[in-house]
Amino acid sequence: MKRRPVLAISALSRRTALGRAATVAAAVGLGKVDRAVAQDATPMPPREERDVVYGTIGETDLLLDVARPPDRPAPRPAVILVHGGGLVDPGPDRFSFKDAALALATAGYVTFNIDYRLFSLFKGTNPWPAQLDDVQRAVRWVRANAAAYGVDPERIGAFGMSSGGQLVGFLGTRDTRDNSDPALAGFSSRATCVVALAGNFDMTTPNSIPSETEIDKAILGDTPDAAAYRDYSPITFVDASSAPFLILQEGIDDIVPAAQAGLMVTALQAAGVQVSYSWFPKYDHFSWLSWASEAPETLAFFGRHLRPDE
Repeated sequence: MKRRPVLAISALSRRTALGRAATVAAAVGLGKVDRAVAQDATPMPPREERDVVYGTIGETDLLLDVARPPDRPAPRPAVILVHGGGLVDPGPDRFSFKDAALALATAGYVTFNIDYRLFSLFKGTNPWPAQLDDVQRAVRWVRANAAAYGVDPERIGAFGMSSGGQLVGFLGTRDTRDNSDPALAGFSSRATCVVALAGNFDMTTPNSIPSETEIDKAILGDTPDAAAYRDYSPITFVDASSAPFLILQEGIDDIVPAAQAGLMVTALQAAGVQVSYSWFPKYDHFSWLSWASEAPETLAFFGRHLRPDE
């Protein structure tokens, strides 16, 4: 991912107003807003459905929020949003991507903004791979319920930041790890395409922040071996069947080493997978909490691969 000063929700307020103001303008300028919405001077806001249960693990309900554009006869593409925060509790939740989810819904996508189980540093609960299992379950749940939400199950994008970027990296590269739920066994957890903002992709490399090494060890079970770190790394699973990627990387701070993006780009290229990469030398890690920061590249990429106007 990385990480990890916890992505406090208060940080979201820094650019929320700018993000909202730029949402429709950026989308229309790129031609990615649904035609019916773009032609309406006062488009209907997306319909929201909150606290939808997409799975239950023990006594824990896994929740997501849905945002939907106006209904139409043809099914729409979907985007699953995965927040960051280091995979640890306490941390942020799906609220940190609320603006992005509504903006993408305005642009013609049905969005599913998810929470997932976080590792407790104090209790030791929800170690890896709980987080991977949850995000893979979310994709399969969306496919299983595609008709109910007017979604095309063959057009599901994934969008994640920081540790969420790490997790969506798996959605573009790795087949379902836990396929024991018979209700979802027939549905793939692979995303059609992936947008990763400041994601960590190779967890076998030394971390630039020493404190994070101990957190990763705890998530993986205190004494992880090399195989555990490979299992924790999306780059391990890159092959010719991987989904197209858009990778965006900040340049000011070292929360996520810029080399991580380069490693993943090189691996995808070597496998013959389409990948787009942009580096923003004046952005810091928290720039990605503003939808305006990533909107142009994201809308263009999803527009190419998910085709919201079809």
